[in-house]
Amino acid sequence: MTISAIAIDDEPDGIELIRILAEKVPFIELKATFTNAFTALAYLRQNPVDLLFLDINMPDITGIEFAKSLPHAPMMIFTTAYAEYAVEGFELNAIDYLLKPFALARFMKACNKAMDHKLAHQSGADPFLFVKTGYADEKVNLADIRYLEADGNYITYVLHDRRLLSRQSLADILTLLPAGEFIRVHRSYIIAVSAIRTISRSEVRIDETIIPVGVSYEAVVAQLRARLKL
Repeated sequence: MTISAIAIDDEPDGIELIRILAEKVPFIELKATFTNAFTALAYLRQNPVDLLFLDINMPDITGIEFAKSLPHAPMMIFTTAYAEYAVEGFELNAIDYLLKPFALARFMKACNKAMDHKLAHQSGADPFLFVKTGYADEKVNLADIRYLEADGNYITYVLHDRRLLSRQSLADILTLLPAGEFIRVHRSYIIAVSAIRTISRSEVRIDETIIPVGVSYEAVVAQLRARLKL
């Protein structure tokens, strides 16, 4: 199995780095590279791919803005020289975040995450993940997740029939969840779109729980409401 990809970076050196490293990863098929985001957008309309290597700090439109503009976003690995963009990148369900300059080992790790993600969502079985609870790893079907709530260094998985407590971060979990099916609506909450009972600009209701929408996540929720034609 291969992963089709394109790279978008306004700096030719950034494009060249990804091209060289991608040639060393057998399952990455780099279809095209772009220094202009709008040319890349036109290409994607005619040529869907599995994965974007996407620079964040670009002129005219940032990588974050570009990602948000895509109606059906593929997997994304963000690249940038600025560490402060990492959190916002992960909030978009990015597979990984590469801080320039990155070496082959780190690039390979990000590509392996993308392959794991693709395999999980092309298998015939219901997608699942394993959650570490104490000394055990418990299998959780993604369809059973209602929402996730962060409290310090711990996450509560709220499932339809039980709760699980695990020492994780929401940023790490977002890399494992399918984009579009789960979204982060608050610094402390990720919700399953299928579990929503009501939704507004300021809050989401799942079962009997009211989950607030953080100010910095209002645009994400607005995009979801538009996708749901609300």
